Amino acid sequence: MRKIIPAPIWKLLRWFRPGLGIKRWFTLVLAGITLLGLGFAVILIDLYRTDSSNPILLTLLSYVSLRFIPRIWRAIIFGGLGIGLVAYGILKLNRSMLQPFVRPGDDVLRQIKNYRRRERGPHIVAIGGGHGLSTLLRGLKSHTSNLTAVVTVADDGGSSGRLRESHGILPPGDIRNCLAALSNDEALLTQLFQYRFSGSPELEGHSFGNLFIAALADITGSFEEAVAESGRALSVNGRVLPSTLHNVKLVASMELPHSVNEVRVEGESKIPAMAGRVNRVWLEPDDASAFPPVIKEILNADVIVVGPGSLYTSLLPNLLVQDLLDSMRASRAVKIYVCNIATQSGETDFFTCHDHVRALENHAGEGLFDLILCNGNYNLEIGPSSQWVLADEKTLSDSRAYCVDLVDENHPRRHDSRKLAQVIMDVFYERTGPLNENKSPQMPL
Repeated sequence: MRKIIPAPIWKLLRWFRPGLGIKRWFTLVLAGITLLGLGFAVILIDLYRTDSSNPILLTLLSYVSLRFIPRIWRAIIFGGLGIGLVAYGILKLNRSMLQPFVRPGDDVLRQIKNYRRRERGPHIVAIGGGHGLSTLLRGLKSHTSNLTAVVTVADDGGSSGRLRESHGILPPGDIRNCLAALSNDEALLTQLFQYRFSGSPELEGHSFGNLFIAALADITGSFEEAVAESGRALSVNGRVLPSTLHNVKLVASMELPHSVNEVRVEGESKIPAMAGRVNRVWLEPDDASAFPPVIKEILNADVIVVGPGSLYTSLLPNLLVQDLLDSMRASRAVKIYVCNIATQSGETDFFTCHDHVRALENHAGEGLFDLILCNGNYNLEIGPSSQWVLADEKTLSDSRAYCVDLVDENHPRRHDSRKLAQVIMDVFYERTGPLNENKSPQMPL
């Protein structure tokens, strides 16, 4: 069909594809113009009838109304010209209004189409922290704008820890990373948000985004309002919410190599540094309530994704908030756990995919997840400091397990954001209705 229709007409017809939200307003404008034309026609007819004795006026009206042409052809000419002019005018008007907001080299229609598609996308809640959650969000934002990132606030290291200690605010680091990942423009503004100072003793190690959020929290008097305002500044696709507004501390019970008794380790940043085996983690205080908007988003979600991310220091601090965990169990969403690709030194050494799932279920209870996503590509060189998180026999015997290539070929220790997002969308469409054209084969139901 496209080869038959001339290019200019085909470009015009693209504006009338389903789902763009344009045809209804085009029809309304056309109806208004039609009524306006009828009004002028009534005036011309009245002039023609009342001034029929004036030959000059009669001749002029005849030419204006094309009375010398048969009526059917007049209708076709006027109708065709009217529709063409209206369509061309609306097209140019849209381009003139929207072009300043479109990225250079991109197409206005493509932008509108993608915006509408994402607007109708599923409601996805991603729970975690660290770079793993940012990677997931970066992939999902191209599929849906109905995204909510729920981020741990147990971080006490680096710039976040220093701001937490000196200003008494919740750690902004993971929240900053998620805001950057969800930004519509990950160019200059996002680079500025992620910029880390060096050289000055007072600013050494601080990122601009952390200081920006801390300043907004001081101005607005509310950490959650500071996060929301930061999202507006970055033109974020979705929301970023802290799992709780309480000042919680992550504590672990660990087995150390040269110690017989279990050792209590306080602080998220200290747990991986102890180079021991984590038996259990908990929050202090252990009765911290979830941030209410988080519960609302989880209950309204179509998909809930936990991971990827550090098992004990990014994922579990969220699931240890009891209200959040209860809302997850009550939610009718598809619940997916994304297992890490590589082990994390000092935290999950020698762990398999089954070990990750077992650790989560030992803390949060069994049967929480509907699907467990594991990487199935071990053909790349991962480096000496880590090992592959293998899908062992115990993993494969779990009916929830689904193994697929999720590796970022440029950084084999990390997930490929596009691959991961596509598999998650495939799972959603497989279980809820319309099939995705690029659906991965042998998807477990």
